[in-house]
Amino acid sequence: MKPTLALSTSWNSFRHMDGYAMLREIADLGFTHAELSHGIRIVLVPGIIQALEEGFIKISSTHNFCPLPAGIVMPAPNLFEPSAPSDQEREQWLRQTKRSIDFAAQVKSQVLVCHLGSVRFFWLHPARKLKPWLDAHPDTVVATDRTYQAMLKQAVAKLRQRMPPFWTRVKNSINDVTAYAAERGVKLGFENREKFEELPVDEDYAAFLDALPVPNPCGYWHDTGHAQIKQNLGLLDHRAHLEKMAPRLLGFHLHDVSEQGKDHQPVGSGKIDFKMISQFWRPEHLLTLEFSPRLTVDEVRWSKERIEKLMAEAPALG
Repeated sequence: MKPTLALSTSWNSFRHMDGYAMLREIADLGFTHAELSHGIRIVLVPGIIQALEEGFIKISSTHNFCPLPAGIVMPAPNLFEPSAPSDQEREQWLRQTKRSIDFAAQVKSQVLVCHLGSVRFFWLHPARKLKPWLDAHPDTVVATDRTYQAMLKQAVAKLRQRMPPFWTRVKNSINDVTAYAAERGVKLGFENREKFEELPVDEDYAAFLDALPVPNPCGYWHDTGHAQIKQNLGLLDHRAHLEKMAPRLLGFHLHDVSEQGKDHQPVGSGKIDFKMISQFWRPEHLLTLEFSPRLTVDEVRWSKERIEKLMAEAPALG
């Protein structure tokens, strides 16, 4: 048994007005499964349902919010945040997340990938100096440079100081939706994020999931590009983070990060050690290629072949 390999519609949804043609394009590249990403406009839904009824492709996962709220025509996964101070915004997050769970159940998606909000800063962002400093000192070894580590420590301390009310609201919001997802047979995959201020803080993920009431439909969704961006900033060690989170893993977003820090790039074209990543794959996992719309068909095919080769070589999948 091998993990399920899928292509996210993040690559092609923008250029389609018909969900059937969108999924047909993915199936024609040799994929048996797709992830419906956070760019699925209402107009695409009838064609998606038709494609699933015909059976030439299946949906492995969906990404909150899916489909997009009425009137929204661009990807907007952070349109409403469970961490927001506004009661009205959190209510909208809950409403749209439940709607996304309903749709996930309708299309037989195993997992709804979710973002969990952010800490908001009104004035000076505590991490504002980090990337400019690294850009000005390209030879910096972030793990050992004393000047950079002092800046990083100060930024994280300021994030931690402001975080508690935002984090409390996230946990309350999650409690409001877990039973709803469980009743519909949909797992919630909480995705690691790339921005400094986004929640949860990476080192808190394991404790957060462990503290949820049991049973629950929740798990961890690992985005390789986001983890690499955080590693570039010295905020985590990619391998160590995966080792810690391995027991809670539901699936992966697979994409590379260029030398310039640009993510959603072809697998093998950038800095990520995908052989290391493949050591954490298990037969029950969902592996989703999540690419920029700018990638060519050949780059998608090439990435698929690389992942399939790694799957064939992965020790836990032999």
